[in-house]
Amino acid sequence: MTDSKRPDAKRKNPAANAQEIKALAHPLRLRILRLCGLHELTNKQLADRLGHDPGTVLYHVRQLLAAGFLEPAEVRTGISGALEKPYRSTGRSWNLDTALHDAGQDGPLAQLDALREEVTEAGPDALANLSRFVLHLSPQDAEDLVTRVHAVLSEYTDTDQQRSDQPSYGGLFILHKTADQIGDRSEAGTGG
Repeated sequence: MTDSKRPDAKRKNPAANAQEIKALAHPLRLRILRLCGLHELTNKQLADRLGHDPGTVLYHVRQLLAAGFLEPAEVRTGISGALEKPYRSTGRSWNLDTALHDAGQDGPLAQLDALREEVTEAGPDALANLSRFVLHLSPQDAEDLVTRVHAVLSEYTDTDQQRSDQPSYGGLFILHKTADQIGDRSEAGTGG
């Protein structure tokens, strides 16, 4: 069986365009996507949950709608009898190859900021696992590790709808070069 026919072969995700990269480069938008991936929520519900002004949240909702990451759900009648316009995640952001470094200096950090906010909101007792490590890897080893971890994550994300009655877990996989491998900036400013 050739690599391209193997079920665990690394699949190529479509590249994100500039609008999609920009939409995913903000922690509040990432949190909106996470919440709307779990529940259909209105702008007011999102603002209340996230502790932000409804106008600010609406701006970010519109960015996500324009990028195709959110879509309007069916209009419903709320508790007070008023019509509500909820939003839901389209799931498109899960399978994009996002070069967040193209979103500017803070683009890649948006994921970390969003995760920090989510973990802070949930509290330290919510952590199911935390593994921090340093590994010595060749470029091929690093690529292999990422491919294998993504294959395991894909097994779960691709079948997540089948377990929607179970508790939800969030996570983020990061593999980064250490500062000494990319030039330790702290040494650049010190005199000898």
